[in-house]
Amino acid sequence: MNRTVGLILIIAGIAMLIWTGFSYTKKEKIVDAGPIQISADRQKSVNWPPYAGGIILVTGVIVFIASGKRK
Repeated sequence: MNRTVGLILIIAGIAMLIWTGFSYTKKEKIVDAGPIQISADRQKSVNWPPYAGGIILVTGVIVFIASGKRK
């Protein structure tokens, strides 16, 4: 079980180091006056610091190695 968690953390850490964020489009209402609605597409972004991926990667390696030494 711990080896699986370690592998997932390693993969997530590598992915977070490669991609430092993503963006998506969200519809927002600008005007809502009775039957008249005006909306606009707004670009939103989600970013995380690169060191977060490094911390997750190192944690995954530690969990993976520690689970192998127990047996």
